[in-house]
Parts: sequence; structure tokens; C-alpha cells
Amino acid sequence: MSEEKSAVPAWEQRFRAARVWLPDWAEDAPDRALYVSNATGTYEVYAWDRATGAHRQVTDRPNGTTDAELSPDGAWIWWFDDHDGDEFGVWRRQPFAGGPDEEAVPGLAPSYSAGLALGRDGTVVVGRSTDEDGTTLHLRRPGDAEPVEIYRHAEYGGVGDLSHDGTLLAVDHTEHGDAMHSAIRIVRIPAAGTAHSGTAAIGTPGTVTVETVAELDEVTGRDEPRGVACLGFAPVEGDTRLLVAHQRTGRWEPMIWDVVTGAETALTLRDEQGRELPGDVSAQWRPGAEALLVEHEYEARSELFSYSLADGRLTRLETPRGTVSGATARPDGTVEYLWSSAAEPAAVRSTAGTVVLRAPGPVPPGSVPVEDVWVDGPGGRVHALVQRPPGSSPEDGPFPTLFEVHGGPTHHDSDSFAAGPAAWLDHGFAVVRVNYRGSTGYGQAWTDALHERVGLIELEDIAAVREWAVASGLADPRRLVLTGGSWGGYLTLLGLGVQPDAWALGVAAVPVADYHTAYADEMEALKSLDRTLFGGTPEEVPDRFTASSPLTYVDRVRVPVYISAGVNDPRCPIRQIENYVERLEQLGKPHEVYRYDAGHGSLVVEERIKQLRLELDFVRRHLDGASDGTAAGTVGDGNGNGESE
Repeated sequence: MSEEKSAVPAWEQRFRAARVWLPDWAEDAPDRALYVSNATGTYEVYAWDRATGAHRQVTDRPNGTTDAELSPDGAWIWWFDDHDGDEFGVWRRQPFAGGPDEEAVPGLAPSYSAGLALGRDGTVVVGRSTDEDGTTLHLRRPGDAEPVEIYRHAEYGGVGDLSHDGTLLAVDHTEHGDAMHSAIRIVRIPAAGTAHSGTAAIGTPGTVTVETVAELDEVTGRDEPRGVACLGFAPVEGDTRLLVAHQRTGRWEPMIWDVVTGAETALTLRDEQGRELPGDVSAQWRPGAEALLVEHEYEARSELFSYSLADGRLTRLETPRGTVSGATARPDGTVEYLWSSAAEPAAVRSTAGTVVLRAPGPVPPGSVPVEDVWVDGPGGRVHALVQRPPGSSPEDGPFPTLFEVHGGPTHHDSDSFAAGPAAWLDHGFAVVRVNYRGSTGYGQAWTDALHERVGLIELEDIAAVREWAVASGLADPRRLVLTGGSWGGYLTLLGLGVQPDAWALGVAAVPVADYHTAYADEMEALKSLDRTLFGGTPEEVPDRFTASSPLTYVDRVRVPVYISAGVNDPRCPIRQIENYVERLEQLGKPHEVYRYDAGHGSLVVEERIKQLRLELDFVRRHLDGASDGTAAGTVGDGNGNGESE
């Protein structure tokens, strides 16, 4: 075997290469920062003293840690401690400089997190979500012996933000029962040391009375609901302005709401040529609250602008074509952002023209750029991102093709770097990703189209793109693999049953497989979303859940199925997957199952590599050696070397 062939394949190099996420920094101590990295082989939280250049690993857990926040003064690092990826746990904290961890808010039982807000005076608001209690918010003020409940509701909600002086709290809630379109309530936090008892003004019996200051609800009493969401209070003492995202124009865009006076300030977002920005727009305050950092997302790509509140001027910030996965405005006027494209790996960059933070070790190999394809579908034009194997041209097709379906469903595929699709490209596959109805970034109507015929709607759009892929000569119809994780895994299993003649294989990761059982076992936040999507519970609209459940169509599956599942997954729980697997076994359908000891995916690099190896092996064996009329495929070894087995 040649030296080249014995080297670590490019696809493994991409997974093994260390990565860093966009650093967050303490608002009153901007040299103290926090970020997540997989430098040890597991995604963990790191502290970064930018003044000294010192980096320190904060957490060290077998299944990794990603959820963490800095206190405004930078003195404390808060991180969420769950059990092996089950997302059910408590907040812990440790000093920024290091030291032992401690339970951050003693007296609160483990739960799913519904947000966290840390005030400058030591005030803390913790959001909790459980099946028994729904959403509860708990307040601990300086001097309080224990936290007190200030909010309770059966529907899902969460902590929005605390005002700069800690006197006002924004609560994102869905009390109206529509989890796709939230509302905002503003309440006043009692001063530290003030004793209160009685009934909480915004919930069932509590121990602190909180005054409701204002409400912004675009759902209740409206035929066409619009969502609003908290983007943050102005970072200035005594400023009562709240930056809000709203859908009043049929897409997400920001406005400013003074929660005390009620004044609303619409923002005119036009570029230097006077053109309105298409797509979805979000924003955050720049330090000093005299300007905003605007994030514009359109057709699977994103860009940044600065918006002056004084004159309404929108100025483009130079970023390469691709996807900005996060951005933050620094006190010195620069903006730091995490950027990548499908061809180029991610790095934390600055508008000053520098790379701010790069993980240690070699930079992972790049991949191939994406092509944009628009296909007429039953609900409108469908956007798909297409990649061909490295070094190939359209004339080299048709290729074995992987349809990788994104999760969410309120998410979207973008022109960003991803090690998974790049691995399949290295093995000789074309990769197609579809932003079906339900995806974000194409306006509210496209996202909200996903109702009642859940799953079936998305599959119609995927089928339209599949038809294009075959007709255009890109995809070999005998070598089409349907795959995805989470909601993408759900659509994979559903697609194998609803469209049994369309696919040669199915590879589903952490999927919904039996929707009735999934609803019974999943976390409350997802129950709330399902009630919105289906228009009720499984008891109220059983036919809709049945029509959208992969288990309903399992007897129609004609091709081999591979399933991977986390045994601690609270989002797509293991019991409903076992029900589907048991039925496959009863029917004698070819299938393989891999169960791993984590939650909704793994934060351990070696585990991710193992899972992709198993998927690649499954596809190579079944696609190359298919006995059901599927033609033998030619796939690569991961270094761009094609092999026919």
C-alpha cells in the first residue's frame, strides 16, 4: 500500500482537527472571554484572558460541555451540568481564574434549561422546564437565602434578558399555545432585600410578587400570527429600550421597543444603494447603544452590517462570501465573527482583517464549493445546495448521490463548512441538501407552511429536487441515499416508507421513528412545538400523528436501513426508535442499528468518526453489493481514490 494510501484520510483529518467557537466576553471586563473547543478531542468550555493571552480549560466531562456563560464582571463562569448528554441538569460555576466548581443556585432541582440571566449586582434568573411543571422562572437576589419562583406556565417559555441595571426582566413565552410564534412580557424585579409574599403576578402561587410592565403579543386574537423575540436590552444604565425581532412584514427583522414608554422604533434597513435587505435580519446592540450590529441571512448565506441609530445609515462590513455563524461587536469598534464556507474551514475573524482565534494544530483540509439550484416545487421554488465529488465536472455524472436532510425543522442548510458532507464527497458521492418548506431564511410563509401534514410537506420538496437531480444527470437514480440527523433522520425514515421506490438506502441518525411514542417521551419544549405543528396532541388529532409517523409506513420500506441513536436522547428518545426497529425485525427488513451512550448526538470527536465510519461501511456494502437491482456503485476511500469492490 502506498504511503499516500496509508495516511490519515482527508475526511478524518477534518474531524480530528481542533475547532473553536466564537468567543463570548464579559460586558464589564472585555478582556475576559469564554469559548468552546474540541482541542482535547471532546467539546469543552475554555477561559481566555485576552490581556495575558492565557487559555485555560474550564470543564472536563466524558461527554463534553457546550452551554456556558460569563457573569457581567467576568468573575464567574457558569456552565450547565447534565448527565451524559440528556440535557437535564443544574447550573454550576467556578471562578474565571480557576478553582473548584460549586452548584450555582442551590435549591433548584435538575431540569431542562429555559435560559439564564446574570445581573451586575448578583441578581440571577434561572429558567427551568420539566414535564411536571412546564416552564418556571426562579429569582435569586443578593442576600436571598434561596431562589424564589416568579413565573410558572404549562406552555414553554424562557428567560429573555435582564436590563443593564437589573430592574427589568424580559420573558419570552408561548402562553397562547403557539410555539412557533412567541410573545414577550416585561416584569419589574423587586430590589434586593425587599421582602415579598403572596401570589406572583404572572404565574400560579409564588413567593415574590412581580409587576408586569408591558406585553408584546402578536399572536393572541390575530388570524395570522406573527412572532416576536427578545434580542436584548440596551447596554446602558437606566436605558429601558429593548431590541426585538418581529415578523410583522412576513420575515424576521429588528425594531426597538421602549418597554416603559411603549414607543416602538422601526428600523429602515437599506444598503448603500438604497435597496431593502431581502431575507431574514437580526441585530444586536453595539457597545454604548448608539449603533447596532446587523446580521443578514438570505438564500443560505449571511453578511454583516453596522446600523447607526442617529442617522439610519446601514454600512456593510466586509466579510467573505459564505456564512457568518456568529458575530460580536467589541468595545474598540471592531467586530469579531465566526465564518466559513462549504469549501473553507471556520475561523474566528475580525473586521480589522485578522484571524482572532484559531485552534491549535493543523488546519483541516478544505472541500468543494456549493452550487445553488432552484427547483419548482408544489409550494414554490425550492432552494438546494449541490456539491460534486472533488475534481469532477457535470459531464462525469451521474454520481452516487447523498441527499442529506437538515434537522430542525426550523433551521436551514447553508454555505458553511461541514465535515460530514465533505467526507461523502471524498468517497465519490455528490451531496444535495434541500431547504424544504419549514426551513428558515426564506420568509415566514415558507417556515410556517409546515402544518398538520408534517413530514409529508418536506418530502414533497425533497422529491422535486430529487427529480431535478436525476433529470439533470447529476444523480444516478439507482444509487440515491437518503440521510439526515434529528428531524433529518425523521424525514429519512418517513421518506423510505412514503417514497419507497425513490431511494436505494436510508441512513438515519437520532430520528423520530414512532411519533406517538416520541411525543410521550420527549422533552416538554418539543411537545409544545409538536402541538403547534400538528394542531393538537396525539389524543386530540391522532390521525395527523399517525399520517406523519414513519412507523405507519414501515411495511412499505424496500431498502436497507441504518439507524444510530443516543440512549440518553431527550429529543428523539430511544423507546420510540426501538419500537420501529422491532417492527423492522418482525417484517424481516434488512437493517442495522448502532446505539451509543450519549444524548442527541455526541460531543466526542472519536465517537463522531466512529459513527461516520459505520455509515460509510454500511453504504459501501449495501450500495456496492445490492441484490435488489441496484447497480454497483463506485465510491472512494476518502483520499479521492475511487475503488470498485
